[in-house]
Amino acid sequence: MSRTPPSGVRSGYDVVIVGGGVEGLAAAWRTARRGLSAAVVDPSPGGGATHASAGMLAPVSEVTYTEEPLLRLGLASLAAWPAFRAELEDETGDDLDYRTEGTLEVARGADDMAVLDDLAAFERTLGLRVERLTGRECRSYEPMLSPSVRGGLLARDDAWVNPRRVVRALLTAFEKAGGTLVTERVAGIDAPGPGAACVRLESGGVIAAGQVVVAAGSWSASLLPGLPVRPVKGEILRLRGPRGFLTRCVRGLVHGSPAYLVPRGDGEITVGATTQEMGFDPRVTAGGVYELLRDARELVPGITELELAETTTGFRPGTPDNLPIIGPAGPPGVLAATGHGRNGVLLSPITADAVAAFLTGDEVPPVARFCDPGRFSQ
Repeated sequence: MSRTPPSGVRSGYDVVIVGGGVEGLAAAWRTARRGLSAAVVDPSPGGGATHASAGMLAPVSEVTYTEEPLLRLGLASLAAWPAFRAELEDETGDDLDYRTEGTLEVARGADDMAVLDDLAAFERTLGLRVERLTGRECRSYEPMLSPSVRGGLLARDDAWVNPRRVVRALLTAFEKAGGTLVTERVAGIDAPGPGAACVRLESGGVIAAGQVVVAAGSWSASLLPGLPVRPVKGEILRLRGPRGFLTRCVRGLVHGSPAYLVPRGDGEITVGATTQEMGFDPRVTAGGVYELLRDARELVPGITELELAETTTGFRPGTPDNLPIIGPAGPPGVLAATGHGRNGVLLSPITADAVAAFLTGDEVPPVARFCDPGRFSQ
């Protein structure tokens, strides 16, 4: 990959993407493949929310009663993931640990099961495929589940992927497409007119561009003031155990809080995640780790015997309506691709296609119209 010097950058590009998380890199890759000269600017590509993410591709099990537009967006992106994954693996030779065994949502008591039954009825009205299971059937799928599990739902169409592998593959694919990576911090964006944008670096350098895409996650509002994106802190754990300890994503409601366990092919299990409105507080707290392990143990008691391999904090970029912001925002020639909340990895294919379409003047996927930045100015 072409890497620029640490300062004094003056090269011109068709597009500069500010932010090297999964959204920014996916959009950069798609854009470069369409023949545009592209640069990504990020001091630590893949080191933000994507690094902490569990990588769930789970629009079915994460559906809520008030977020049907987000569901439709998620389903469209989930449908795009097989081809997205195949192209990325073919171009790079990397294995993304993409898995399609579905999500098992479990209940530990009658009240929790009643909640799941109501949710299943709602999901069926939306045409979603979910299967009601007894406690015994749940344990036949996942023998490590607690004996207290009363029943559950199997969302067979959910999937998941290793987000860190996705980022590595996107960096390689972007390189092969001729992209440039600038590992610096951005100080600001100037766009005095169409086709005349530039990105100012903290080092004093400037990168000229025809268009700029702000895909800086929770930091996007610092570059586009007024953009309603805020950081939602999440603490997440990674455990290390034997392969096959779990074969599906397991989710449940414990002590009123959602908990999930996401297995990897190498034996890693991601446990998450807290949700805290605490700004950019980077601390992993003793309370957060305790609550995650406590709740995970309620669902899968054997996790206490696994190695605690990593504790991580990430900042999900949240918006007032939980929909991402994708499209023209701010001065002419500036686009936003941010605000993906807990669905960043899931929504990367549809976001990349939408951003590339905006940049090249092609037709934007209709479902992405839900994400118009202008909805907040009406």
